[in-house]
Amino acid sequence: MFARLALLFVVVPLLELMLLIQLGQWVGLWPTLLLVFGTGVVGAALARSQGVRTLAAFQRELAQGQMPGGPLMDGLAVLVGGAFLLTPGLLTDVAGFSLLIPTTRRWIRNAATARIRRMQEDGTLRVGIVTPGMPFGGGGPPGFGSAPPESDRSAASAAGLDPRNEVDPSRTRDDG
Repeated sequence: MFARLALLFVVVPLLELMLLIQLGQWVGLWPTLLLVFGTGVVGAALARSQGVRTLAAFQRELAQGQMPGGPLMDGLAVLVGGAFLLTPGLLTDVAGFSLLIPTTRRWIRNAATARIRRMQEDGTLRVGIVTPGMPFGGGGPPGFGSAPPESDRSAASAAGLDPRNEVDPSRTRDDG
């Protein structure tokens, strides 16, 4: 995880800086600045139009009673793509435009979905739901459905509290 964060926040900006300097030497300062500014403006407009289109698809699928999985993934891609295009640089512009153009976004979405499914199947990704009032002893990592340590139970019980952090309606008072 640390290596990925280092790549994202150190290596990518350094590559972007090197590319911008090289481009500036080839075509000059003003064309380079114009390119960076232009991709930001065009990217913001494209992100807005694709965002509106994605929101409409999301609402349409909800109105039909369907879970809008595709539009949710598209919305995330449009958000990330717009952020990439607002970041000065050539690599992030390519990534941003590829996330905003519907054809390439669909390809990326399908590849990401296939990867997530493979990770679920081989056990490297597990998805669970944690809800308030989830019974203890439900398994999973500590703090997610497992019982609190015995010392916490006895301290909570001594204070008149439910150690599972559930509310007893008979013990609440009505100030109304």
